[in-house]
Amino acid sequence: MKKIRLILACLFCLTIQYASAKPGQVDYTILSAGGESFPTTVYGNPYSGNYRSILEIAPEVTGLKGVRLPVDKQGNLKATRLQLKFNQSVKLLLGVAGPSGQTFDASMLAKLDFHKGKVSSKPVLLNALSITELPAMDVYEVRYPAGEQELTIPENPGFHIAVLGAVSSGKKIAYRDVKLPDQEDYEAFYIDGFVNDTPLFTVVGGQDQPVINVGSPGTEEILGGFEAGSVVRVNGVYHMFPTERTGAPDMPMSHDRVKTRIGHWTSPDAICWTRQTPIIESTGVYAIVHEDNPMNDRRSAIWSFNAVFSEENNRWYGYYLAYTTDKDVQPNHSFGRIWRCESQVPGIEGIGGPYKDMGIIVEPGLDSQLWEGRQGVASFYPFKVKDHWYGFISGAYPFLTKEDYPLHGGKKKMAWYVGLAQSETMEGPWTRMGEDVNPLTCIHPTFCENPIVSQLPNGLYIAMFDGGPSYLKLPNKIAYTLSKDGVNWTRAHYLAIDSTVNKWWMTMRTPLCLIPEGDDVYTIVYTAWVHDDTSDNPNAKTRFNPVGMVKVKIDNKVLDEIAKGL
Repeated sequence: MKKIRLILACLFCLTIQYASAKPGQVDYTILSAGGESFPTTVYGNPYSGNYRSILEIAPEVTGLKGVRLPVDKQGNLKATRLQLKFNQSVKLLLGVAGPSGQTFDASMLAKLDFHKGKVSSKPVLLNALSITELPAMDVYEVRYPAGEQELTIPENPGFHIAVLGAVSSGKKIAYRDVKLPDQEDYEAFYIDGFVNDTPLFTVVGGQDQPVINVGSPGTEEILGGFEAGSVVRVNGVYHMFPTERTGAPDMPMSHDRVKTRIGHWTSPDAICWTRQTPIIESTGVYAIVHEDNPMNDRRSAIWSFNAVFSEENNRWYGYYLAYTTDKDVQPNHSFGRIWRCESQVPGIEGIGGPYKDMGIIVEPGLDSQLWEGRQGVASFYPFKVKDHWYGFISGAYPFLTKEDYPLHGGKKKMAWYVGLAQSETMEGPWTRMGEDVNPLTCIHPTFCENPIVSQLPNGLYIAMFDGGPSYLKLPNKIAYTLSKDGVNWTRAHYLAIDSTVNKWWMTMRTPLCLIPEGDDVYTIVYTAWVHDDTSDNPNAKTRFNPVGMVKVKIDNKVLDEIAKGL
């Protein structure tokens, strides 16, 4: 029965990606050798050899079957002779955009050979597609009779083209300006299931709404909801340690990120959660001075509790982050310190604590690296490789020079980096790896936040992390990276879970786990924002940020191929 449900879920996903019931849509056959189709939907990938994907698209062209065009490493179109077979007369829809900084001129279409096709003299839609790294595209119609037809594109024609699909010749698209934005500064990213590779992860289930939301039992005193933390499963019970953004009724929303608490929630299924006794609470007291000074309360905000079991000590360790918070200097979370605590109840059953602080293991100091910035050390997650321990550390608002300390972190470059620390034991001492390793920009050049590490059955390590918000021109998705040795990590790949489950969030935030369920299926619990800090709409200022859950399936053949390449 479980396998039947998984198959049905996969079929449902394909149905969403190729919405074949769109009125007026015409299917066709690609006769060109190596020709590939793609879904003309959000996240669709119009090019082979490139990760560019659709970010926004007009409903008039959503759900069609497009044709991928080949591009070189620089993203320039290669010469292509596209051969298609239509069973009826059609209008083939082309997305076009001029080169950077130039308006597209319809006369440029003369560089294409439409053979028996007749292209419209004017676009039917303006600014109808936003694609990563490209200007917004207009849509033109090319009328073709039934039968085998051709479209020839020369090498690097001097403008951008996307073949979006076909509609019946009688289908009328009313002219309008869709007003979608250019996205030339939005870096392309790899989305599982939408590029022309077999995906490692397929979404096979999950909840179409939060599993903990405002009004859920246990949330009465948590004004701002949740963000970051970890989930582990012990004896069939899920234990979640989220950062509870408790806030205060007489304080603004921004204080929800300062007055925080590490909660403890349990669940039999990662869906129905019960609140237990919290682990730690912050003071919520703001800094007196802008520097990292003992006069400041260095436990003003507490975040990101990660529970890891010590086989040697037979008890659970908790690693968490304590910040100084500043009202006047960005980021208001500053000078993070990583604490280690131990459960006072030995054995695997001691997961719920109580926990005792054992001291700081990583903190700002003379050995800090410039990339850690004013916010570092901003998270920590330890993992063992053979007989050695590594720990992801992170930073944000980097300093460009030592003279930038303490006020000018991130002034010229905003980035959220991760690097590595190492130790012979879980207890430490932990030392930063050198700047020949740190920061790990191989994962992403500017953003990787709160990685959580697991080891997969074939021995590879996987780190799930927050891929960054769309308002910073980032993917707004859960991401992952893989490693064989814990030091060298792959480029980030992103999960478009909203291609299968209802997108109830505005901004995707932090994955808290990757828990194996059997049959290559894994559970991911995650936090997300339902508000938008960049919006002028007062309805977008919802205060409470919920918890969600999704299930994914790993393709072991793909995993083995990845392992061979590492």
